[in-house]
Amino acid sequence: MKTAIYPGSFDPVTNGHLDIIKRAARMFDKLIVVVLINPLKNYSFTIPERVSLLSKATAMLPNIEIDSYDGLLADYFKERPEIDVIVKGLRATSDFEYEFQMAHTNKDLNPRAETVFIPASANTTFISSSMVKQVAMFGGDLSKYVPSEIHGEISAKLTAEFAEKKRRAQLLKNK
Repeated sequence: MKTAIYPGSFDPVTNGHLDIIKRAARMFDKLIVVVLINPLKNYSFTIPERVSLLSKATAMLPNIEIDSYDGLLADYFKERPEIDVIVKGLRATSDFEYEFQMAHTNKDLNPRAETVFIPASANTTFISSSMVKQVAMFGGDLSKYVPSEIHGEISAKLTAEFAEKKRRAQLLKNK
């Protein structure tokens, strides 16, 4: 049985992520989608929220496990000996440069850690979590960018976040 891991921050999960998840789920017997914590990032969604959103968006896929981890991907890989490979999605050459470096780092930290790259589908190459946040925060329609099962939750959270940021900015401006 071949098991793969698809790591990411998924803040929030997008149709681009879901495309890679579905395709990887067809390639491997089991796919573990793991929410990683990057202390250098500011997140809109908590770990439990991201895990919940991923669980809802992938509920129709029987061979998916959702997990979270606070540490190095290479260490998670070591802790889960059933994992055979890391799956990473690529949107553009800039993704490749970063992911290529990360693949070598993971391999250096854990010689068993092999990485497989899956190019994004043409209709999702431009979708990123950052872009989704910007569209949502300015009241744009997210229906083409996030899974329909979680569209309402993502829109509500990001709209509220932007409203609070606007309120704070206005308070600072009025001081």
